[in-house]
Amino acid sequence: MAVRFSVTPARTEQEEKDDGDMVNEDAPISGKRRGHEEATLAQNGDGVHKDNYPFMDAGYVEQGGELYDKNLALFEEEMDTRPMVSSLLSRLVNYTNLPQGAREHEEAESIDGARTKPTQSPRMGTCMGVYLPCLQNILGVILFLRLPWLVGTAGIFESFLIVLLCCCCTLLTAISMSAIATNGVVPAGGSYFMISRSLGPEFGGAVGLCFYLGTTFASSMYILGAVEILVAYISPAAAIFKAAEPGDEMAALLNNMRVYGTCFLAAMAIVVFVGVKYVNKFAMLFLTCVILSIIAIYVGVVKSAFAPPHFPICLLGNRTLARHAFTVCAKTVSYANQTRTTRLWEIFCDSPFLNATCDDYFASNNVTEIEGIPGLFSKAFTGNAWSRYMAKGDMIESAGIGVVDVPPSNVRQYPYIFTDLATSFMVLFGIFFPSVTGIMAGSNRSGDLKDAQKSIPVGTILAIITTSFIYLSCVILFGSCIENAVLRDKFGEVVNGTLVVGTLAWPSPWVIVIGSFFSTCGAGLQSLTGAPRLLQAIAKDGIIPFLSVFGHGKANGEPTWALLLTAGIAELGILIASLDMVAPILSMFFLMCYLFVNLACAVQTLLRTPNWRPRFRYYHWFLSFLGMVICLALMFISSWHYAIVAMLIAGMIYKYIEYRGAEKEWGDGIRGLSLSAARFALLRLEEGPPHTKNWRPQVLVLLKVDENGNVRHPRLLSFAAQLKAGKGLTIVGSVIEGDFLDCHSEAPLVELAVKRQMEAQRVKGFCQVVLSTVLRDGFSHLVQSAGLGGMRPNTVVMGWPFQWRQSEDPHSWKTFIDTVRATTAARLALLVAKNISLFPGNQERYNDGTIDVWWIVHDGGMLMLLPFLLRQHKVWRKCQMRIFTVAQLEDNSIQMKKDLATFLYHLRIDADVEVVEMHDSDISAYTYERTLMMEQRSQMLKHMRLSKSEREREAHLVEDQHAVESPSGSPPPSPSSDDDDEEMHGPLHVHMTWTSERFSKEQNQAQTPEAFRDLLNIKPDQSNVRRMHTAVKLNEVIVSRSHDARLVLLNMPGPPRNAEGDENYMEFLEVLTEGLERVLLVRGGGCEVITIYS
Repeated sequence: MAVRFSVTPARTEQEEKDDGDMVNEDAPISGKRRGHEEATLAQNGDGVHKDNYPFMDAGYVEQGGELYDKNLALFEEEMDTRPMVSSLLSRLVNYTNLPQGAREHEEAESIDGARTKPTQSPRMGTCMGVYLPCLQNILGVILFLRLPWLVGTAGIFESFLIVLLCCCCTLLTAISMSAIATNGVVPAGGSYFMISRSLGPEFGGAVGLCFYLGTTFASSMYILGAVEILVAYISPAAAIFKAAEPGDEMAALLNNMRVYGTCFLAAMAIVVFVGVKYVNKFAMLFLTCVILSIIAIYVGVVKSAFAPPHFPICLLGNRTLARHAFTVCAKTVSYANQTRTTRLWEIFCDSPFLNATCDDYFASNNVTEIEGIPGLFSKAFTGNAWSRYMAKGDMIESAGIGVVDVPPSNVRQYPYIFTDLATSFMVLFGIFFPSVTGIMAGSNRSGDLKDAQKSIPVGTILAIITTSFIYLSCVILFGSCIENAVLRDKFGEVVNGTLVVGTLAWPSPWVIVIGSFFSTCGAGLQSLTGAPRLLQAIAKDGIIPFLSVFGHGKANGEPTWALLLTAGIAELGILIASLDMVAPILSMFFLMCYLFVNLACAVQTLLRTPNWRPRFRYYHWFLSFLGMVICLALMFISSWHYAIVAMLIAGMIYKYIEYRGAEKEWGDGIRGLSLSAARFALLRLEEGPPHTKNWRPQVLVLLKVDENGNVRHPRLLSFAAQLKAGKGLTIVGSVIEGDFLDCHSEAPLVELAVKRQMEAQRVKGFCQVVLSTVLRDGFSHLVQSAGLGGMRPNTVVMGWPFQWRQSEDPHSWKTFIDTVRATTAARLALLVAKNISLFPGNQERYNDGTIDVWWIVHDGGMLMLLPFLLRQHKVWRKCQMRIFTVAQLEDNSIQMKKDLATFLYHLRIDADVEVVEMHDSDISAYTYERTLMMEQRSQMLKHMRLSKSEREREAHLVEDQHAVESPSGSPPPSPSSDDDDEEMHGPLHVHMTWTSERFSKEQNQAQTPEAFRDLLNIKPDQSNVRRMHTAVKLNEVIVSRSHDARLVLLNMPGPPRNAEGDENYMEFLEVLTEGLERVLLVRGGGCEVITIYS
């Protein structure tokens, strides 16, 4: 076989380098440049289509003109689609996964020109690349601001359970994530990439957006934490809003957090916009603050064992008092042998004198002072062991102190400490869970790791173990060292506005205050840096069309538009202002993300797909399933209404991507799961035929395409869509005339055109294109082989051959009749739409009119079922259904009408019933004349359509016979070869006993006009006359009653057993449907499709 290749001239090294700089770095494993133009296979008749191979450059032309190694000459014809192993391996080894995170943005900002520096190989190890970033993201604001309050409210045991559940959830998720991350190369994108490539674009997009929202609200939470530390602990004087009356402190704090939070958000967004490299440079500083703060806590715990810090708390009875309003914890003090009242006295009494009228509770109970930090070996563990959940507005009281109960009266004016939030196990869980998130930090940096498949599992799991130990130990240590009343004081008012965890730290509470402030600021910057890039990754994938604008940014790739959207959404969290209200929102989104990570691992493990080969071996589908169940349970435990809202958001995104999103083939597990489910369902369906109650039309639509591959009758697809309404099986089949080996490249083009037409007509189904040298055989093949197992078509839909009488090719209508015979032999129902171009499209509406059913013979109930199905579609919904049946002379038409109405009542079908009486009548002259014309036309066409090859074959038979009888005789003259004359010559009935002279005489007579004179003497066949009489009479009755119907359905007579009557059969059907606008001829498949039983 001759193979010609087009070879481009050699280029200079500088030209190749310039081209290489223009290549998109996100392309698959194909190198930085394409090299030469691809070798193109010339048209050589073999019909082999050669695609580009994703791992190969196309420039394989050697200087000597030889393309392939002589030792592999046997494979040289397919080398461009099946490259040599050595070439493939060399390109795989040289493949570099360029990070798509902040690294290339830093490089773009650090140079003046447009050309970037060559990217160096990633060198980050497990500690710097995974372990420390995970620590920084996991440890944060909740540890310093809310964990002591959680321990004091829930108690040591329930707090330990909350932390343990959260840590188990993240540990199981990390195991699943490690399996996914080590199953091949994971580019930047983290959890979104893993979920989308494992569960498909729908799940990936939905969960990716949820994860994006969670990361965005995380930035709000960290900013609110930083503002709370600033306003409540670092500089209370900086508060803009002050409490005008007692009890308004919380409202003033929230307003301050809104104002300062907005300023903080704007400043951080500007920092991220100016350059992400500054965020990365300060990341280590922020992490150092976190580590030093934790070390200070542990050192303080050890010191409290022998020298606890002095933080006294003041109690009135058993009620805790805020120290900001007074300094001396006593009612009176002795000064120079005189008893003087204190500031506390003035607060609870109407005057500073000893005879003043005081509050009843103040007068009845003593003021005491106890240590807020009794130390590690005190009895604080016993007092903090059990939970003390409270309602909003309850006073914080210390247990174990005797008091005199007094009915409360106007307590808000006194410096008692009140709860600002109703607490329960579920509420506390929702607030704490964001403190264990951040386990994806390592997988997000996979492009920067030296060995990602080793570093991600080890670093992530070690970080989770470390942080779990810190959280669990802090629960026990806080409960063992700090007084319960101090722990339950969220803002440290009982210890004069000091951060509660700071009271335990060594050497000073300011270590925790400053460290936690910088750590929360750093975490907020990291969230504002990561969230826009996650949104940009989703937008660049193109699965959500309306997000495409967020895939663009600055020239260096910085996601500017995504940053603006992220800042806007984060501002919504800032306006909520309460850290305790924002945290449960994060919990929902992160729990949903972790749920789908576990689901992805479980699905891939159970499916056992060949490509599922993780290097991380310590996983199991049960662990992933357990993690998924825990995530789902924790979502509803923490906040069931937030869980429902998060699921609704994810569900709407899923359906939107499914409806409008771009089609992506990522080899995801959902497709494998669908394949397994389909296989299981098909095997179940093979157990037996469907019951009548489960019967629905599984449609095979037979389409014809023109020479350009365009669908001839797209309304046939519209009709199929209206009939199916998206339910059941639909296969659209078409046949291309030609040899498969020569024309196989045309099939994909035709299939693509048919699929586009299916999308335009909203037909949900499959397409199958067959090549056959004979159209009849192709359609027969479709009827026989379409479908799989129990999902095979039971109904064939096809169009009526338009203008079959004027067609020069008799195969057009013969193919139609042969297809009818094939469907009958296959016991399939048949629907033939006549005048299909007049059928309504999917956008049209019929506001009135009728669907008329002419029930001539019983066909299994197809005529009853089809109008019912059509009326489920909006096009036919307002049409009324009428059923006509024919009564003969011996039938009781009144009883027939009653029986039919009863039958329809039991079928639960609403329709008007009418019985048409057709009495015996004489055959009219019109019927006789119509039959005569039909047979004359048939005979004439038989004469005209005798081919040249048939006449030559018969002439050779005569010649051979004459040679036997008269060896010395001359051969008969050959038939005329003029093509125009051939079409006018009739068939010559040759007898084997003719001589050559007799043959010449008969041939000359056949070429004369007298050969057609016998047609005038034809007498029509009586069976044809009877059939024509039936067609004419039925047509008259149908037209008289249904001429204005929107659609007419009637029984389709079966084709003749003898092929010689095919043309007459077409004429009978033409007469039967004459004068009707839209007709659907229906032929049952030989089984009942409708039943009156439940």
